[in-house]
Amino acid sequence: MPTVARTAARLVLGATMVGAGVLHLTTQRQEFQAQVPEWFPLDDDLTVLGSGVAEIALGAAFVALPRRQRLIGGLLAAFFVAIFPGNVAQYLEGTSAFGLDTDTKRLVRLFFQPLLVLWALYGGGWLRRRPAQ
Repeated sequence: MPTVARTAARLVLGATMVGAGVLHLTTQRQEFQAQVPEWFPLDDDLTVLGSGVAEIALGAAFVALPRRQRLIGGLLAAFFVAIFPGNVAQYLEGTSAFGLDTDTKRLVRLFFQPLLVLWALYGGGWLRRRPAQ
């Protein structure tokens, strides 16, 4: 049985992902394009659109499909791991976007990605406490 905290974590992360995905497709599209590493083999705009659609789908599923929360939480965690090289590239290449306009800010951001992975795993029920035996 999910706890109130785990349910809240799932719902908040799901809604946040839907919001971020919508921003990928609309008003923040150019900002997101600036974050696509130069070495990434796909077109910047296609990458942003694809990742936006993935964020909306994963976020909406996390909210709407609580019986699949473990699967979706795992997929979200994998998504956060998959996009991490882009965050590292933003730091290494010194790309400014979303107010990340110094190396220090870009470096600090890197430490938040593991927290997102943990948040997705927790919301998905992967980090449950086991009952004492």
